[in-house]
Amino acid sequence: MHPIINIATRAARQAGDIIMRATDRMDKITIQNKSENDYVSEVDQMAEQEIIRAIRKAYPDHAILAEESGQREGNSDFEWIIDPLDGTTNFLHEFPQYSVSIAVRQKGRLEHAVVFDPLKDEIFSASRGDGAQLNGRRIRVSKAKGLEGALLGTGFPFKDQRYLDVYLQMLKTMIEPSAGIRRAGSAALDLAYVAAGRLDGFWELDLKPWDMAAGLLLIQEAGGMVSDIKGGHNIFETGHVIAGNPKVFKAMIKALHPYTNKID
Repeated sequence: MHPIINIATRAARQAGDIIMRATDRMDKITIQNKSENDYVSEVDQMAEQEIIRAIRKAYPDHAILAEESGQREGNSDFEWIIDPLDGTTNFLHEFPQYSVSIAVRQKGRLEHAVVFDPLKDEIFSASRGDGAQLNGRRIRVSKAKGLEGALLGTGFPFKDQRYLDVYLQMLKTMIEPSAGIRRAGSAALDLAYVAAGRLDGFWELDLKPWDMAAGLLLIQEAGGMVSDIKGGHNIFETGHVIAGNPKVFKAMIKALHPYTNKID
């Protein structure tokens, strides 16, 4: 296992410990409204600082992009991308689906990824060229052959609703041939589930880098495919993502193509 994965795993577990301890005092947690339908709690902030401390101790010259504290410049080619609690709204409602997501880019290319589910004690990890793992066991995307019978994940455009109408058209298009759609509320975990074959495909609009960076590499290393909503390489620029096993991915690109000209 690469040393960066070891540090990322340790940091994710430390953040997970903070999150799980907080579940015993939910009524005392301080919550702030960052924007419409977008919340941050003191738990997000504490978990993020724990991750940053672990990174700074091991790699003091690496840059960091964190959801709550923003950009921290470094003096190396490495950048850590952190979501300390992906699924804050779920966490605050005690809905059991949230995660810690940590990715590392080198010269702009994703190289390492860890997604940790503290509730299930599941660590999804990947390093470029070394495959993807779940708790040390190799994982692969599913073998579904198309949208028929596929189980898909998605996320609603609940923060910025300018794409709501076109998204609902996409949702209808995906519901008709598939076995079902799941909207669980943590994009990082949804993407990890695609890597593990639990979901056959996933799409969402207007994600942030920390929501998806780790999950994208997990899927690629598990044999899957990822792109922006138009089938291109501008995922981080647009925030729009499609992912899945190769056959489901191609079917999703084709099915959603009629709507892509309505999305920036």
